[in-house]
This record gives sequence, C-alpha cells and structure tokens, in this order.
Amino acid sequence: MGGGRLAGGLAVGLTVLMATMIGLRGQRSGQTAAPATSPATSAAAAPVYAPPPAPVQPIPYSHKTHLALGLECRQCHVNPDAGEMMTFPATEICMSCHQAIATDRLSIHKLAAYAKAGTPVPWVRVYDTPEYVFWNHGAHLAAKVDCVECHGRVADQDVMRQQTDVVMMLGCRRCHDARQVFTDCGDCHEPRQ
Repeated sequence: MGGGRLAGGLAVGLTVLMATMIGLRGQRSGQTAAPATSPATSAAAAPVYAPPPAPVQPIPYSHKTHLALGLECRQCHVNPDAGEMMTFPATEICMSCHQAIATDRLSIHKLAAYAKAGTPVPWVRVYDTPEYVFWNHGAHLAAKVDCVECHGRVADQDVMRQQTDVVMMLGCRRCHDARQVFTDCGDCHEPRQ
C-alpha cells in the first residue's frame, strides 16, 4: 500500500513539475499558454496571410464598380459542366454593355479590339492552384460555399488580388476543418506512383 501511494505521489509531483516548467518556459519567451480552440475559432488564431501583389491585367477592371451595379459573380464567371474552374467572361458579354457605356475610354477601345478580332481578353488568373491539385468549383458551389468565403470581399476591390489563402493547402484544410468536412489526401492530390 505504501509503495502505491509513493508511486501515485511521484506521478502527481512529476505532472505538477512538468506543468510548472512549461508555464515558466512560456513566460520566459513572452508567451502565454494558448487556450484550446474550436474549428470555428481556429481561423482567428491562424498565421497572418501575406497575399501576393495583384497581377497586371490586360485591361483595368473594377469588380467594385461592376458589382455595385447589381451584377452577380455567376453572370460573368460561368461554371462549365465539369465544374473545375470558373471561366472568365466572354468578350461579347462585356461588349453587350460597353457598346454604349464608357465608349470614350482607352480600356474600352482595347476591349472592342479583342471583340472585333474574336479573341478572348487574356485575363491573368488571380486565384490558381498548382497543377498537382484537383480543384472543383462545382463541388464547393453545391456545398453552398459562398464566393466571398474563398475569394474575400471582391465587391470592395477596384483591382482584383488574392485576399485569402485558399490556394494554399493550409487554407483548404482550415476551411474543411471548420466545416467538419473529411478530406483524404487523394481527394485533392493525385496518388504518386
């Protein structure tokens, strides 16, 4: 009986000693113990994301201006049947308004030249995943993920740039964890052979 008490006392003492050491180490480095977080609050504790600069586009385009007019994402960015990538608007879609609106601007003259030549505007994709990642907008739209959750507040941007870390694995995992969506490596990555 005495040996059992001694062993139990040692276990408690070691536990208290370890907890004290961990606490002191955190104080020495100026840190405090982090409280436990739930998936919903873990995004707030996540490292700060430093987005890359906005790419230079062939024609200046303000999402802020166009969305303020009442346009919606899917009116210009169509999701094809396969659902992999949202498309850029066809030049004809832009020209359906700009045949009569802001026709005196140099950027609209460039747009009209693309339309006359029958070529799409060579927009530079802002959010792009690496080649080895399988991405499907269709699955996310079906899951009722709103555009702003991945692309940030596009309606506030005159120049489109990344606002979120959605193109990085950490961003995908954070969102899936918060939504409690199971993700296996093979769901997004091609198996290596």
